[in-house]
Amino acid sequence: MTLEIRRVSYDHPDAQKLVDRVQEFYVERYGEPDYDPTVPEMFESPAGAYFVAYLDEVPVASGAWRRSGERVMGTDVTAEIKRMYVVPEAQGMGLAKRILAHVEASAREAGFEVMVLTTGGLQHEAIGLYAAQGYTLVEPFGFYKDDELVRCMAKTL
Repeated sequence: MTLEIRRVSYDHPDAQKLVDRVQEFYVERYGEPDYDPTVPEMFESPAGAYFVAYLDEVPVASGAWRRSGERVMGTDVTAEIKRMYVVPEAQGMGLAKRILAHVEASAREAGFEVMVLTTGGLQHEAIGLYAAQGYTLVEPFGFYKDDELVRCMAKTL
């Protein structure tokens, strides 16, 4: 199997298929979709980047970053991870770790110092992935900062 990670626009058909699938996951896990306002312009250079991972030309994972503006770990030069997702049929192959590393490298190359993220407390697999890659819990921020299930994490790039 050949893995290729491509930068695409947020409104690219493959990106949108994966966004729809991650929203279905949120509904299954939390009973509702992610309401955090997201628009395609957030992922256009230099403010962000959106990536889709393809296994043998089939879109199987996504990951993105956008300028955050949050002051975390002593800096406001932060990028926020968004739309990290691996389709169930491709899970367990290390794809999440690979796309995460790609997203981090892209944000680092764009001049960001810290990567931040928001995830839900019921997403134990995501929290485990991020912790294993050096992310630590930080004070809640962003759209869901007042939600009791929110988990915010950060890592110096």
